[in-house]
Amino acid sequence: MREGQHIKESSFPRMRESSDFVSANQRRWIPAFAGMTALLRGALFICCLGPVSATAALPETLAQALKNAGIAPANVALWVAPANGGAPSLQHNVDEAFNPASVMKLVTSSAAIELLGPGYTWRTEALLRGPLQGGVLQGDLVLRGGGDPALTWDRFGSFLRDLRARGLREIRGNVLLDRSLFAPIVQDNFDDQPQRAYNAAPDALLVNFKAISVRLTPAAARQPIAAVSLVPLAPFNIDNQLVASSGGCGDWRGQIQSELLSQGEGFVLRLAGSMPASCGERVLNLAAHDGPRLAASVFRALWAELGGRLDGTVREGTTPPDATPFANWQSPTLVEVLRDINKYSNNVMARHLLLTLGRSDTQAQGLTPQMGVQRIRDWLANRQTALPGLVLENGSGLSRHERISAAGLGNLLQSMWQSPRMPDLVATLPIAGEDGTARRRFSGQPSAGRAYLKTGSLNDVMSTAGYVQDARGQWQVVVLMITGPRAEAGEAATLAALRVVAEAAPATSRLR
Repeated sequence: MREGQHIKESSFPRMRESSDFVSANQRRWIPAFAGMTALLRGALFICCLGPVSATAALPETLAQALKNAGIAPANVALWVAPANGGAPSLQHNVDEAFNPASVMKLVTSSAAIELLGPGYTWRTEALLRGPLQGGVLQGDLVLRGGGDPALTWDRFGSFLRDLRARGLREIRGNVLLDRSLFAPIVQDNFDDQPQRAYNAAPDALLVNFKAISVRLTPAAARQPIAAVSLVPLAPFNIDNQLVASSGGCGDWRGQIQSELLSQGEGFVLRLAGSMPASCGERVLNLAAHDGPRLAASVFRALWAELGGRLDGTVREGTTPPDATPFANWQSPTLVEVLRDINKYSNNVMARHLLLTLGRSDTQAQGLTPQMGVQRIRDWLANRQTALPGLVLENGSGLSRHERISAAGLGNLLQSMWQSPRMPDLVATLPIAGEDGTARRRFSGQPSAGRAYLKTGSLNDVMSTAGYVQDARGQWQVVVLMITGPRAEAGEAATLAALRVVAEAAPATSRLR
């Protein structure tokens, strides 16, 4: 199981699964006297605690929810403290390092917003090898990837349109795809679902998140389902054997068998199985692990659409020393990219972020995750923020090895609250009950509209961390991590923990 990965609506029409982005300034006012009984119960419990041990008892409502779900307290870590600093008011198992799933993105995002700055952009370059006369290039076009994590097919098309506007009409040579900025990354089999879009690996010339999208339109039950690609590819064929079924929608993806195969210069997609007609129109996102082939296929389709001509092939290659700069494409800013990473838990974008952090004046190619990890560790050391037990692998949380303690993550979030970049970081987090991965889960809860929360889930992991405004208007840092075979049953426990924080008013939360 994985948190759903959102792919931008600008790239794939009608794909947005959550509400439009909501201004970070919006708040819902909840009167202090609403739910007074629950407020007093929670406040009395927490106020009596003061600074507590790392294995203190859990709030009664949370303990009961865990018991009902069959989750042992030993498999739970909880840390709550005032965002503006001070000792925690609640802590349980806070020194043990847990697998945080996608909540690990908070570490990568915090480092990036401070080290790179909110206005940082990635650059994709076009270079010419040969003379350009009368719109004809007598040689090769080089596309050099700069690690842009947001080079969707429509943005890639805008880049190619700019090349046409600059006078390039016909390429008599080849198109060389230079992906040397990142060291080769082996695609691992994370969860036996390699075709799921969230499993795409980084690529220095990452086109469209290394994913294709197919719109599925069912008719009546037992009738064929129409399948149409939403990403321009050339060549691309769909062998579609999907049939509509009856019944409720449910896990419609689990009923579809998909296989994306290389064929000639392009792909063939085989679809089999069924999808309930009650689902209506849906979009199936699939990982295309052959990044160069995907980039080449999208290039050919878009270049032909723009009226361009290519005599040669599209293939991998490094930039020749005699190539001359022609044009470049700037990505959205880092803070815009972080909104996609955090609000919709985009894994491949987060992995690009870690790789980007490894770039330096002396290291401009062959970047590895280890380089990014070292820079984060140096950053933590320089700001004197200790994260004992921290294990970083790819920075996205899509890992069985990554670890962090609730106290370590809580301390980092407290520290970031004092950072000049705090408003930029907080605005990238899902708003409880309103957008991103927190839209549906926390709708109607006391924290709705009053919390910025990053959520994470893997098999045997459920986690939530971020900032919650309590009933007195004070901001609290909350870190909750649940592991073990019953973790997926921890939804009620998560809601109970956030309710305690949102409705109570810890004595240590007053602004200084």
